[in-house]
Amino acid sequence: MRRFVAGLDGGGTKTSVKIADENGLLVHTFTSGAINYNGQDEESIRRSFQDIFAGIAGACGGLDPCKQIVIGAAGVSNPTVRARLEANVRACGYEGGLLITGDQETALCGAHDSEVGIIVIAGTGSICYGKKKAGESVRSGGYGHLIDDEGSGYAIGRDLLSATVQAHDGRIPETVISGMVYEQLGLASVQEIVGFVYNKSTNKKDIAALAPILGKACELGDSAAWAIAAKHAEALATMAAPVIEKLSMQTGSLAMAGSVLLQNREIRQGFAERIKERYPELSCIEAKKDAASGAVRMALNRLEAAQA
Repeated sequence: MRRFVAGLDGGGTKTSVKIADENGLLVHTFTSGAINYNGQDEESIRRSFQDIFAGIAGACGGLDPCKQIVIGAAGVSNPTVRARLEANVRACGYEGGLLITGDQETALCGAHDSEVGIIVIAGTGSICYGKKKAGESVRSGGYGHLIDDEGSGYAIGRDLLSATVQAHDGRIPETVISGMVYEQLGLASVQEIVGFVYNKSTNKKDIAALAPILGKACELGDSAAWAIAAKHAEALATMAAPVIEKLSMQTGSLAMAGSVLLQNREIRQGFAERIKERYPELSCIEAKKDAASGAVRMALNRLEAAQA
């Protein structure tokens, strides 16, 4: 009987699913609803799992041929979240091998095509995670937008809004950022900016959506934009340093992932330059594959170990 594995990347708004056979051949890829307890209710998560496992069963010819599943999801450091996720999986009738782990671990495995290495992720939030061959792991950052997440899309969006109101007051020189922020939000005054920011319906993703403005403003040579880019490049390098030091991984490669590092050239280059200055033998690379692919690789590793 042909055997299969599945990898799930439980993002904030959707779940990416990849299914491969025991030789690593990808046989099916699809997306479903979010399974994140930080943002979804129990019923919507239950429906998402039902849809996911119907897709897995369809691709594998039933659930029994799928021998190992790895789920990377946010919030699993909370043991109740892990237990609730597993309960949903088992309620769908799946009885095979199951690993539920943090999404930073599946992202690392996808980035390096290996469970060993270091990754810096800068998207809506930010985190650095590293793991050694012996299994020792270290994380830095990733404590949420209210007290952390420097270098993230949210932090950049916040600084763009801050630059807009400071330029309005004359605390900093005029900046092209202001016009870009007004245009994207469809607003016309600082008072409306304040209303947008403190409206209870405005969330961190709404703020993070402003982040791409930074690259456009940098291309125009705007000094405020360049200052913001330098600030967050430094913040990401500072976040990575303790992981590199604690794991003694000053050589090899560090993977970069997330929309900020992949789409903002100024921050990506600034971050890579700072890492190179501090650790000359450590190279910054773009992630080889995504987190769902990393979950598949982890599932294949566990299938192979079980047969050894």
